[in-house]
Amino acid sequence: MILVAFILILMIGGLVAWASERSNSILPKWISLSAVIVNLVISLFLWRSEYSTLSLSDTTWLIDYSKPWIPSFGISFHLALDGLSLLMIVLTSFLGFFAVLCSWNEIQYKPGFYYFNLLWVLAGITGVFLVMDMFLFYFFWEVMLVPMYFLISIWGHENRKYAAYKFFIFTQASGLMMLLAILGLYFVHVNSTGTYSFDYFQLLNLTFAPGVERWLMLGFLAAFVVKLPVVPFHSWLPDAHSQAPTAGSLILAGLLLKTGAYGLLRFVLPLFPTASHEIAHWAMLAGVVGILYGGALAFAQTDLKRLVAYTSVAHMGFVMLGVFAFNEWAAQGVVMQMITHGISTGALFIIAGQLYERVHTRDVEKMGGFWKKMPFMGTIAMIFAMASLGLPGLGNFVAEFLTLIGSWQSAKVLTILSTIGLVVATVYSLRIMQVIFLEKEQGSSHALPDLSLREKVIVIPLVISIVILGVYPQPVLNTAKKSIERLSGKNHHDPPVVIESKISVVEVKGGSHE
Repeated sequence: MILVAFILILMIGGLVAWASERSNSILPKWISLSAVIVNLVISLFLWRSEYSTLSLSDTTWLIDYSKPWIPSFGISFHLALDGLSLLMIVLTSFLGFFAVLCSWNEIQYKPGFYYFNLLWVLAGITGVFLVMDMFLFYFFWEVMLVPMYFLISIWGHENRKYAAYKFFIFTQASGLMMLLAILGLYFVHVNSTGTYSFDYFQLLNLTFAPGVERWLMLGFLAAFVVKLPVVPFHSWLPDAHSQAPTAGSLILAGLLLKTGAYGLLRFVLPLFPTASHEIAHWAMLAGVVGILYGGALAFAQTDLKRLVAYTSVAHMGFVMLGVFAFNEWAAQGVVMQMITHGISTGALFIIAGQLYERVHTRDVEKMGGFWKKMPFMGTIAMIFAMASLGLPGLGNFVAEFLTLIGSWQSAKVLTILSTIGLVVATVYSLRIMQVIFLEKEQGSSHALPDLSLREKVIVIPLVISIVILGVYPQPVLNTAKKSIERLSGKNHHDPPVVIESKISVVEVKGGSHE
C-alpha cells in the first residue's frame, strides 16, 4: 500500500488544507507542508532501503500492487515501482516541498483552494509516475491538467487567463489524441487475445498490423512532445511560465515537463519499438532544433521568466536527442537531465520569483547592480546559471555529457550540431548574470533585502543537490540502470519480477503477475 499512500497523502492533504481555511487561513500552508514532508521522508527512506537491490541485483520492479477496479472492462488499480519511477517520486516530493515554501508569503488570496490545487497537481504527477494501467494513466494525466489550470488562471500575473487557456488547450488536445491511442491498444489487445485489458504489461506483448503501430505511437507521441515540449509545439510554455505563480513555474519546469520525458521512456519505446526506430532520426532532429531554437530565443528575451522558460525548451531538446539514440549511455543522460534540469531550472524560477517580490518587475532591462545589494542571491544565481550552461562539477554537465556520448553512436552530425547549443547556453546564462547582477543599476537606487532565512532554506538544499549530482552521480545511475536496460530494448517484454520490499508488503492480484 505504500504506492497508494504516496498519492492519497497528497490528495487527502489537499482536501484537508482546503477545508481548514474556514477556521484559520494559516492552517492550509502547514497542512500542505506536512503532507509533502511525509512523502519526501518516505521516498528517501525507500530509496535508501532498496538502493542495494536496485544497483546489485537483477530485479527491476521493487513493488507491484494491483487490485481489480472495473474487471468487466479490464481496468485495474495497478501501481508499480522500479528504479526510474522511484527517482521521479523522490524528485516530485523534493520539489513539492520547495513549491509549498515558495508560496508561503506569496499567496494571500484563497490559500486553502490554492494549496488544494498545488497538492493535487503533485498527486497527479505522482500517479503518472506509478500507474501501470493505461486507463488509470490517462486519469492521472488529466488530474495534472485541471489544478495547474487553476493555479495559473487564479494566482498568476497580468495575462494569466490567456496563458491558462493556452496551456489547457494544448495539453487537452494532445491528451485526447493519446486517449484515442490507448483505446486503439485496448481493441488491438481484444482482437489478439479475446480479453479486455488496459494493463501495461499485457499490452507490451502485442504485435501490430502494418501501419497500425505507427498511428498508435503517434497518438502517444503527440501528448508527450507537447508536454515536453518539442518545437513547434512549445508556444504554450513561455506564456504559462511567465504568468504562473512561482510555485507553478517550479512545478511546470521541474515536474510537468518530466512527465513527457517519462512517457517517452516508459511507453513510446517499449510499446512501439519498430515505429520508434522508424522516426528516430526525425525525432533526434527535432531535439536539435529545440536545442538551438530555444537557446536563441532565450537570449532574445527581456522577461526573466520567459528567458528561463526558453532555456527549458533547449534543455528538453537533449531529452529527445537521448531518448531516440537507443542506447544506455544516452538514456542514462536523459534520466540525469530530467533530474538536474528540474533542480537547476526550478531554482532559476525561484530566484525569478524572489526578485519579483523585491523589484515588482520581470524586465531584466530594469534591473542591474544587484550583486552589491544581494550578494547571497547573486552567488546562488551564479551557481544555477553555471549549472544551466553545463559547467563541469554540476549535475547538468553529467546529463548532457552522457547524452552526447550516446547520441554520437547513433547520429554524429546531429550530435555535433547539438553541441552548438552548449555555446548558446553559455551566452544566455552569462547574460542573466551580467544584466541582472553585474551591470549598472537601471531602476531605483533604494536598498533591497538579501535572501531571508526561509528563502535560504529553499535555495541551499537545491545548491547542495546539484553539486552532489555533478561530482557523484553514481547513485542515480545505479538506481536507473536496470530500468534503462529494459526500456531501451533489453528484455522489455518481461513481466515484472517483484521482490518483497523491506518496508512494505507487496500484494499482487490476478493476471500473469501473480
